[in-house]
Amino acid sequence: MKRVVVLTGAGMSAESGLKTFRDSDGLWENYDVMEVASIEGWHRNPSLVQQFYNDRRRQLWEAKPNQGHFDIASLEENFHVDVITQNVDDLHERAGSHHVIHLHGELKKIRSSRFPHLVYELGPNDPDVQMGDLCEKGTQLRPDIVWFGEAVPMMDPAIKIVSEADIVLIVGTSLSVYPAASLMNFAPSHAKIYLVDPKRPSSLPERVDYICAKASEGVAIFRDRVKNNIVR
Repeated sequence: MKRVVVLTGAGMSAESGLKTFRDSDGLWENYDVMEVASIEGWHRNPSLVQQFYNDRRRQLWEAKPNQGHFDIASLEENFHVDVITQNVDDLHERAGSHHVIHLHGELKKIRSSRFPHLVYELGPNDPDVQMGDLCEKGTQLRPDIVWFGEAVPMMDPAIKIVSEADIVLIVGTSLSVYPAASLMNFAPSHAKIYLVDPKRPSSLPERVDYICAKASEGVAIFRDRVKNNIVR
C-alpha cells in the first residue's frame, strides 16, 4: 500500500473557526505571538500565557472538523496515511485520522514545566490551568505546546516518515515556520509532492504539483486525483 504523508498548518483548521497559529500581521487573537508562543514570553508573564491557552482550549471544545479533515481521513481507505501537523488542535483525530504527529504540541494536554515526560490530558469539564497548579512532582503545570525558542522533539520521527513517503500533500501552511518548513526536503526523489494554497508561492520546486485552492477545496481536488491513480 502506498504511503501518503499530509503536512498541515493553520489554514487547515481556519475553516473550522480556529486560529491555531499566527496571522500575516504577526498577531494571534490580538496577541503578539512572541508574548504567548515563546519560552521568553512564558518567563516574562506566565499568567498571561496560561490564560491565552485556557481561552484557546475553550474554543477548541466547541470547534468541529471541517470537510478537509474528513477527506484526509478518508484517504486511509486506499493508502497508509500519516498526518504531520503544525496545529495544536485534535481535529484530525476527531475526523478519523489514525496516525497523527503534532509538531508543536497539543492544546488539550498540559505538562510539567520541569519534567516534560509528565503529560496530562484535559477534558471539556476540567477547570482551566492556573499558576499554582502543580504536577505530582510539585512543579508548575504549563501548556504542552512547543514554543519559539524550544526544541521540536517530534521533528526526527516526522523526518523519518516523510523520507518513506510515496506522495506528500502540503495544505494550510505557508512553509515559513522552521524547522517544519524543511520537511518537504526530506521526501524521496520518487515521491510526488502536492501543495494546496490559494496564493502561489514566489518560488516553487519543479517537482511540486500546485493546487490553487483553499484547504478543504484543495484536499478534495487532491483526493480525486490520487483516487483515480491508486497503486497498492
